Amino acid sequence: MIASLTGTVAHVGLDRAVVDVGGVGYLVHATPTTLAGLRVGETAGVATSMVVREDSMTLYGFGDPDERDVFEVVQTVSGVGPRLALAMLAVHTPDALRRAVAGEDLAALTRVPGIGKKGAQRIVLELGDRLGLPSGAPTAEASAGPALGAAADHSERVVEALAGLGWPAKQADDAVAKVLAEAGTDAVAADDVAGTLRSALRLLGGHRG
Repeated sequence: MIASLTGTVAHVGLDRAVVDVGGVGYLVHATPTTLAGLRVGETAGVATSMVVREDSMTLYGFGDPDERDVFEVVQTVSGVGPRLALAMLAVHTPDALRRAVAGEDLAALTRVPGIGKKGAQRIVLELGDRLGLPSGAPTAEASAGPALGAAADHSERVVEALAGLGWPAKQADDAVAKVLAEAGTDAVAADDVAGTLRSALRLLGGHRG
């Protein structure tokens, strides 16, 4: 099994990246937050999890081993596959997921596209304390302040990432605009998109029909 990759980033897409390791390009599926930290042409390291099926071998990449471990644990819940597990980490940090499960916060879990109330109840019941205790790191809510570059291309990058997760472009654009407005500033750090991305996902999840 491939537990990690370190190499040159050859491509970054909406939901995947290609990491060149010794002349071999590895296709890695990842959350928008992880992808936002990759830069084409630069060296990067990602923790990985390989999902093997009869007709495929798919690599999923994460910013750190903790995200990878949570990704693997949540898949032990019936009905949760790698795509849904990745979506959970796109909306919530590992510690936010731990808090949601420990606190039986169904509302937080149903913010993830693809998880309804029954699915959230099943996740809480089957995971129990298997995710462990949160590390005390700031939750997504605490880091949801200024996080997206003021430049239009950074805003468009987040909108495209949301669209790649299945949200209509107009709805995604409105969500990003609202998050930036609530941050109380028109100019935010250009290299940190994670907070705004997570905030937009949480806002969209809270307005699902």
